[in-house]
Amino acid sequence: MTTLSPPPVTASPAAPLAAVATDARVMTEPRVMIVDDEPLNVTVVRKFLQRAGYQRFEEVTDATQAIAKIYANPPDILLLDLMMPQVSGLEILETIRTDRALDPMPVLILTASCDSATKAQALNLGATDFLAKPVDPNELTPRVRNALLVKGREDALEKLVARRTVELERSRREVIHCLARAAEFRDNETGRHVLRVGRYAGLIARQLGSAENDAQLIEVAATLHDIGKIGIPDAILLKPGKLDPEEFELMQKHSAFGKKIVTSMDASEFAAFIGHAKLGSILLEDCTSPVLQLASRISLTHHEKWDGSGYPLGLAGADIPIEGRITAVADVFDALSSRRPYKAAFPLGKCLEIIEEGRGKHFDPEVLDAFQAQRDAIVQVQIEYADDE
Repeated sequence: MTTLSPPPVTASPAAPLAAVATDARVMTEPRVMIVDDEPLNVTVVRKFLQRAGYQRFEEVTDATQAIAKIYANPPDILLLDLMMPQVSGLEILETIRTDRALDPMPVLILTASCDSATKAQALNLGATDFLAKPVDPNELTPRVRNALLVKGREDALEKLVARRTVELERSRREVIHCLARAAEFRDNETGRHVLRVGRYAGLIARQLGSAENDAQLIEVAATLHDIGKIGIPDAILLKPGKLDPEEFELMQKHSAFGKKIVTSMDASEFAAFIGHAKLGSILLEDCTSPVLQLASRISLTHHEKWDGSGYPLGLAGADIPIEGRITAVADVFDALSSRRPYKAAFPLGKCLEIIEEGRGKHFDPEVLDAFQAQRDAIVQVQIEYADDE
């Protein structure tokens, strides 16, 4: 569907020079559509506006064609007669106001009917302003100008909000990335593990049919899956050999530590949850941000296993949140395919073989199928985000 071309931003004489320059564009460049079944009325209105500097017009005298012409090339402002045969101005106005793309368009009503009921109906349908026939040029020009000024400022504000939203989203992702890397630098000098796991998780989510926005949230949230490592002592985290039972028990707590890291907590809560799986989840649990709430669940559940033998909660099957099941596959694959203090990187074929051995035991078979379907894209992520040797 054709969308409106926003009218230029305008300003008052006291505004900055750049804004004032934009005001001049409002007076000369906007497209004006005039819809009236009387050609003489159209000509008169156009002549008045041309004297005021307006040059771009679309004239419609057959009301049955008005909607099609509006959709084909939406004007910046519409001057609309109410009393027309076959299709009334009120019907046209109602159609415009029920379409999100056209709704911002200023609509000035031209009418010889000034009865209160008609005026109230037009206002309820979203009329911007009224001009009585015969049109007075001393009213026409300032009312058109004012409607365009308001629309221009609304468009400028909308663009500013959109730009600020993009900047805020970029900053949010950068902060999350830095937080994720802070944990990953504990046992990985490049911190690229978290980026790869996030990308893998996003690919799997898309393959499973997640909406793009949801897949992006999972991709960002999955980078925080091991945030709970912040609470694990270096002696355990960086130990080159196998962990003893007590060390492994403490290491398992990083999931809860991660949850806690993104959660508002007091000192006593922190002391109670110093550990990896639960800590990560608790650190995140009270946040209102959707991505941090998702990260909280991922941190807590990405070490759960499909058969119920995982930790820290011992969840099984579909009781494990889908984001946890997705990140489990992504995380294990990257751990296998990357060099770690306690092992060398396994070749791709070996990694895929080990992952496949976990089907129905460690991993959700459906999630594993999605991972395998994205194999080529996953290899590209490996190449793009390879660790420095």
